[in-house]
Amino acid sequence: MEQYFPLILLALAAILLFVLPARQRKRMQEKAQHLQNSLTVGTPVMTTSGLHGTVAGLGDTTIDLQIAPGVVVTFARQAILEVRTPAGIADTRGDDGTGEAPAGGRPADGTL
Repeated sequence: MEQYFPLILLALAAILLFVLPARQRKRMQEKAQHLQNSLTVGTPVMTTSGLHGTVAGLGDTTIDLQIAPGVVVTFARQAILEVRTPAGIADTRGDDGTGEAPAGGRPADGTL
């Protein structure tokens, strides 16, 4: 049994180095695919390069983003990193989840 111990350790190392990262990568791809499928016109998004815009049109492999009034640019769907909440819409609950305003009397979004 002792002669097989190095082989067992090698097999465990292979699992840790190859199988587990592959599973995590697959989960990340599924999450990205779900995000891209859930996009609709009017959704505020951020691209992988940090550009913020609003979805103006959807193609099979591309997405049109309005980045300023009257300025629409086309990106690959894979360039969408996350869906953003508009700046005017903030979580109105306090930090403790009670629904009360945060201490200091300022709104949660930091505006005066």
